[in-house]
Amino acid sequence: MKLRAKSFKTKLWLYFMLFAAIIFTVLWLLQTVFLQSFYNRMLIDNTKKTAEMIAENSNSEDITSIIDSASVKNSLLVYVTDTDGELLYFADEYKGGHKREHLSDNTISSDSGENTNGNRIKKRHYLESFRNLPYDFEIVLQRLNDSGDTQFEYTTENFYNYGTYIDYYGTDGKSILYVQTTLDPVGAAVSIIRFQLIWVTLFSLIAGFILAWFIAKSFGRPVAQLSEKAKYLGESNYPEEFQEGFCTELDDLSRKLDKTSDKLIEVRNFQTELLANVSHDLRTPLTMIKGYAELIGDTSWDDEEQCKADIAVIIREADRLTELVNEILEYSELKTGDIPHNSERLNLSELTARVCRNFEDLYRGKEETIETHIENSIYVNGTVNRLERAVYNLIDNAFRYTDKSRRVTVRLTSDASRAKIEVTDYGQGIPKSELENIWERYYTFRQRKGRGVSGLGLAIVRQTVDMFGGKCYVLSEEGKGSTFCIELDKC
Repeated sequence: MKLRAKSFKTKLWLYFMLFAAIIFTVLWLLQTVFLQSFYNRMLIDNTKKTAEMIAENSNSEDITSIIDSASVKNSLLVYVTDTDGELLYFADEYKGGHKREHLSDNTISSDSGENTNGNRIKKRHYLESFRNLPYDFEIVLQRLNDSGDTQFEYTTENFYNYGTYIDYYGTDGKSILYVQTTLDPVGAAVSIIRFQLIWVTLFSLIAGFILAWFIAKSFGRPVAQLSEKAKYLGESNYPEEFQEGFCTELDDLSRKLDKTSDKLIEVRNFQTELLANVSHDLRTPLTMIKGYAELIGDTSWDDEEQCKADIAVIIREADRLTELVNEILEYSELKTGDIPHNSERLNLSELTARVCRNFEDLYRGKEETIETHIENSIYVNGTVNRLERAVYNLIDNAFRYTDKSRRVTVRLTSDASRAKIEVTDYGQGIPKSELENIWERYYTFRQRKGRGVSGLGLAIVRQTVDMFGGKCYVLSEEGKGSTFCIELDKC
């Protein structure tokens, strides 16, 4: 398999091998170069802890058993003396403890029938079995007596020595505990360990090389697949196949790429549909503006009254064109999620009442009337401009489709958890076959004879309500009008 120097697979393999090399380097240093110092440090710490344990229990009647057990378990040489250096007790890892007593010829029993000469032989063997104090004990004794310290320790090339004052069971006054351990060189052990490390290192490096290769290959394959998928985001030939199960993060990334591709395709389709559906709607007002402008120049320039009428048409069509473009841009921004919609707590009662007053001002002196039934102090999460636009679109849509009475009713009610806005017109109603599609962009514009500006008003309402976690729906019966509803969570 061909490897690229900067590929994910190659770098993962190299980093794994570098990690293995570092681990084995540290292991070699610890097990060879620093082994003796580590060994000495641990041995000294263990000896000191054992000596402190003996000192804590020195006034116990079981102190001799404690000393014997500690000396055998930890390979220690333990002496207990008085302050003059007279040996009271000693133990090592090979023998049981021994207590020095005053010996005479009569100390050894002659019950066995042996003569005096035999007793003396026994006495000599007993004394020979008793270990003498080490040659450097005088140093310990002198430093403890001279300095007045409670403990003393020092290390030579081959030994670690520790001494402290204790209250030894069965004696009056202070006694001295002296503990010594051998700091054996570990040269022979290092040779054995080095030999083992050579084989362990070779075996581990070979196994690590193979393991790293398979790990890099396993990780590299899904990454390469994701890279290939990323090349075709938003394209019709986007490869959706991806073998999931190797890694949760890569599976999540694959699913996110799929969603991103779907989103890009949707945006692209929306752009295509936008151009196809709006081109005619833009062409109509532009044609009107151009035609009436030419008419003014050709025929009505000298007729002031006709000129004003033609200019009014131009202004009306320009306003329509502006509103059309604004709605298209607004819906496009909502659809693509480009508008920041940081929610805030707002008074929906005041917002709805304000929009209704704007319509009252707009239609003052005209036939249109708006009836309002608005509960007070209803709060929801949202943004003022977005929700105002949604309520405005519903009321504007209702006025376009109401009956000859030109009447629209707006209600704002709430229950324990939800707020509901209802906008009712009294027009011809909507056929049941259209109810599910009424919120789609351009649907009402085409099906209901283009009474709206762009056919995007209700689509903008739905997109806005979805943005804030609400829902919208319509209740309608043919011949009796329609009620458009928005529900939002209260806060």
